[in-house]
Order: sequence, then structure tokens, then C-alpha cells
Amino acid sequence: MRIAVGADHAGFPLKGQVLELLEKEGHSVVDLGTHSTRSVDYPDYAQAVGESVVKGETQVGILLCGSGVGASIAANKVAGIRAALCHDVFSARQSREDDDANVLCLGPRVIGPALALELIRAFLGARFSKAERHLRRLEKVAELEKRLKG
Repeated sequence: MRIAVGADHAGFPLKGQVLELLEKEGHSVVDLGTHSTRSVDYPDYAQAVGESVVKGETQVGILLCGSGVGASIAANKVAGIRAALCHDVFSARQSREDDDANVLCLGPRVIGPALALELIRAFLGARFSKAERHLRRLEKVAELEKRLKG
């Protein structure tokens, strides 16, 4: 799978482990920054990851910011992105199976590296169920996005 990874300065310390895990498991990784702990703005990385996914350059994205909250808010402003902030395995898996999430947001200041890597495995290992009720709900989400845009 081709995966976009982005992090702000708070997510940067975990990013190396994430990239290593993804490459070790055979994924193709697009590292969209940041590349240090120098203070940066998470919306810039959320936009870069979101646009990469929406344009089809990558299949899914992973965003890392302090709590994960800011990155998830910003990523969800990109039309077509369904970013899920997850701090437990059930949510990471369910976000893909039921909600067809295409960006996983994690908060390294909230969870440790071992759990973060477990959540990534759960997220990437899950597939959208395509159950009728979930398709119907996603269509409603897409309609909201269209109606409220602009």
C-alpha cells in the first residue's frame, strides 16, 4: 500500500518509528514532513497528507501531532478526507471497516510508541465492509460536505 505520512514538531519524534514499521511491512511511504522538532503548524501537514490521498497519489495517510486532535480537525477540512483520531485498537479498526476512514491521526503525547504502531497495524489491516448501512451513511456525509462547501 502507498501511504502518506505527515507530522508536526510534536509528532516528529514518533515519525521515524512509523516510517520504519511501514517500510518493514512492505508499504511504499511518502514522507511529507516535518523533518525536525522545530515548531511548525499541523494544518500544513494535514493538508499535504489529505491532498495526497484525495489526488490518488497515496491510498491512505497517517498524521501525527501532539494530541492528534488538531491534525484530525484540519485533515477533515480537505474534501474527500475521512480522518479518524484513534487512541485504541477498536476505533482504529472500526474507522476503516464502518466509516471508510482514509487518514489515521495519532497523538504521540497521548499514547506511547508501542500502542501507536499497534493502531497503525489495525488501521491498515482493516477494510471497508461496504455494508449497505455504512454506504448510506457515507453518502450522507458526502452530501453534507457538498452542501456546506463554500
